[in-house]
Amino acid sequence: MFKIEKKLFFNLKILKLLLITPILFSIPLFTTIKEAKAALEFQWDQDSGYRRLKWFQKENERKFRNTIYFFLRPSDRKDELLKINLAIPKNFKTKLKKENISLCKVKIGGFETKTKCIENIPADIEIKEDNSALDIYPYRSIPSNKDSYAIVLKIFNPRKTGLYQFHSYGQYIGTSVSSYLGSWTIVID
Repeated sequence: MFKIEKKLFFNLKILKLLLITPILFSIPLFTTIKEAKAALEFQWDQDSGYRRLKWFQKENERKFRNTIYFFLRPSDRKDELLKINLAIPKNFKTKLKKENISLCKVKIGGFETKTKCIENIPADIEIKEDNSALDIYPYRSIPSNKDSYAIVLKIFNPRKTGLYQFHSYGQYIGTSVSSYLGSWTIVID
């Protein structure tokens, strides 16, 4: 009888050790985990006509003040652009003001440098009344050189979290209709 009690006691000690040890080792891991920002992007329309464009935003939390850079790199432009149209998603509910929208020549940041505007490009900006699109008419055409350009929005993020897909269209020199440039998908957490 004494052997049975001793064996049972020994088994309970092993069981406690097996149950408590993983918990003790996982507690320090919970305190050191930081938010991981993955470079993963989901697209709804994956057909061959879709072009993914680069973008950068300073803040992705909902209702926070944000600066979003929609890049137009040299590979995104075939020729000189006379007009840029930015289609805004219907569920991207925020107030757009002309004074908070700009077009600039941009230096795209990386690991060691920040993204910043080098030179502002003077342009006329028209916002549709329902905030569904922007039309940007630069005073001089955007050249098809090796410089990168950006549409910069300084806004408050919408209340709803989610993925928001912006589409851009541009009118090239010598054409009367706009053609598809590409799309940006931003994330609001």
